[in-house]
Amino acid sequence: MDVENLNSMMIDVLKEIGNIGSGNAVTALSNMLAKRIDMMVPKVRILEFNDVAEILGGEEEIVVGIYLDLNADIKGNIMFILDLDSALNLTNMLLDKEDAELGDIAISALSEVGNIVASSYVNSLSSLTGLKITVSVPSLAIDMAGAILSVPAIQFGLIADQVLFIETVFKEGKSSVYGNLFLLPDMASFEKILSKLGVL
Repeated sequence: MDVENLNSMMIDVLKEIGNIGSGNAVTALSNMLAKRIDMMVPKVRILEFNDVAEILGGEEEIVVGIYLDLNADIKGNIMFILDLDSALNLTNMLLDKEDAELGDIAISALSEVGNIVASSYVNSLSSLTGLKITVSVPSLAIDMAGAILSVPAIQFGLIADQVLFIETVFKEGKSSVYGNLFLLPDMASFEKILSKLGVL
């Protein structure tokens, strides 16, 4: 299975998961903030793992990565990655402040948001496939994109070549948050997901 063989039906199904997950994430964030959050239509793509750093601005770009393990019927990881400006915008939305740096409270808030967003996607994937998928407690790192992406690569050796990439833009007032969500199932899990969705 390679990216070239993923037909338009598969992409449409995966986009639907992206749309449902994004909608659930926006609802959860709106409730958490007690504010109206708007969302752009998410961009959903299948990428080669090696192309992910480029999407994030290059291996040396400093980003905030929130990382969770996937367990039960599906093995792998899910990562929610923000550039520093988006991370600051998001924490300022959450905390109703105008801080110029990420302190301990901001980092804790970002971990919680990462957990909410990742869980929203995982729950939509679970409901559409009938697979039981659980997520671990989130871990957060602020580092170069290359270093953050090395975590799943080290954990799995050679991880699945394919990554489901969902670019989500949240807006609240004049503030925008650009979030990049990467679903990295291992190869067997990726095929299991597509099989359950009836597109493999």
